[in-house]
Amino acid sequence: MRRAYSVETVRAAEAALMKRVPEGALMQRAAAGLAAACGDLLRRTGRVYGSRVLLLVGSGDNGGDALYAGARLARRGAGVRALLVSPDRAHAGGLAAFLTAGGRVADGPDGLGGLDLVVDGITGIGGRGGLREDALALLRAVTRAHGRTPVIAVDLPSGVEADSGEVHGEAVRADATVTFGTYKPGHLIDPAAEHAGALRLVDIGLGPELPEPPDLEALQYADVAALLPVPGAESDKYSRGVVGVVAGSERYPGAAVLAVSGALHGGAGAVRYVGPGADAVIARFPETLVHAGPPSKAGRVQAWVIGPGLGDGRWAEEAVADVLGADVPVLVDADGLRLLEPETVRHRTAATVLTPHAGEAAALLGVAREEVEAGRLAAVRELAARYRATVLLKGSTTLVAEARDTPVRVNPTGTGWLATAGSGDVLSGLTGSLLAAGLAPRDAASVGAYLHGLAARHGSDGAPVSAQDVAHGIPAAWRDVRAG
Repeated sequence: MRRAYSVETVRAAEAALMKRVPEGALMQRAAAGLAAACGDLLRRTGRVYGSRVLLLVGSGDNGGDALYAGARLARRGAGVRALLVSPDRAHAGGLAAFLTAGGRVADGPDGLGGLDLVVDGITGIGGRGGLREDALALLRAVTRAHGRTPVIAVDLPSGVEADSGEVHGEAVRADATVTFGTYKPGHLIDPAAEHAGALRLVDIGLGPELPEPPDLEALQYADVAALLPVPGAESDKYSRGVVGVVAGSERYPGAAVLAVSGALHGGAGAVRYVGPGADAVIARFPETLVHAGPPSKAGRVQAWVIGPGLGDGRWAEEAVADVLGADVPVLVDADGLRLLEPETVRHRTAATVLTPHAGEAAALLGVAREEVEAGRLAAVRELAARYRATVLLKGSTTLVAEARDTPVRVNPTGTGWLATAGSGDVLSGLTGSLLAAGLAPRDAASVGAYLHGLAARHGSDGAPVSAQDVAHGIPAAWRDVRAG
């Protein structure tokens, strides 16, 4: 599992560790890991000896890491030059080591010639509010002249926010980011994560100093495999989980089909469908148990999914109210979100899972969509607290948050192929089947998002994918996770 901590927590852990190790040891460990990563990248296209490396060096420890790493590369025969954003504030020890090793300080961004690698050491995890004008001017000049040169960021791409994943203005776009001790939220959450490229974590001994729980966590194969509900020899359809689906309308019957498809492919023991799309559902999935409604009269379920393609008529309003009155977990998506009464959700005794995209989240919060997209972490936390629910915020990085004090989960399997009509309906049915199987709401949402992303990759294989392809890819994603 990837775990991420806030800057404040990381600083406290570093301070505690520095009391137990020789002075400068942490920076040397970081520089060694950074230099090794730079060497690996250089060897992919050539070799370290004779390569041409440019360091963009800001003040403070981040610039010091870059300078010490540059000294190591220079000793291995690379031609390393440094552009100092603030020459009078450069890290003294790092600069001295760099010059002693044969590194050179460039007079400016012009006339640098060809480059094999740019190392971004302008600002680190302490940067706030975007790049200052002097750093921004330097970055623009280097980008104009060397825009195709690979970039490695030191700890975090300069100009992004470590704690929130927000990006205010222009920021470095790295091909890879080498971070130290632990991940930070900005490594995992867009839009900052989009700037980070491939991530490489360097162990500097910080682990024992980091508290529980982390601020964020991202499940990996082994974590998801441990959560998957696998039937035993004595299982029946009820013990595997019966999920109720209230979805679709005369205008959107396909939403019902896709939500049911997600639930069935997601391992539900049985699916009960309630809504006007019964004929379409039965035509595709004859094993579905259909009922004219209301949902509370449809029969036994362990969880409900409501909302995809539901519309906003009186029947839809009554169905949402009926389902929210049930004493089982309920997942609310799409049109169902617009029909929610916050007070009703807050006072439910059973769990509620809300699955909005950015536009729906903005409507629930009463803010602009752009505000949600720019500050996804703040938005998902606010929604979870406001509704006292588990919230799965869909998007380029899907986030899962609870009202209680648990780490926000970041889904690492997202792909742009999921941006297709009906994909969210499949995710709702899939997650509902996991709720019905007995997974806790946070686990069901996290595993559902993980499998959903893998399923899209299976369905697309690098080509355009439809929502039906995503649903059909779920069993293959399931097998992949179990196989490790």
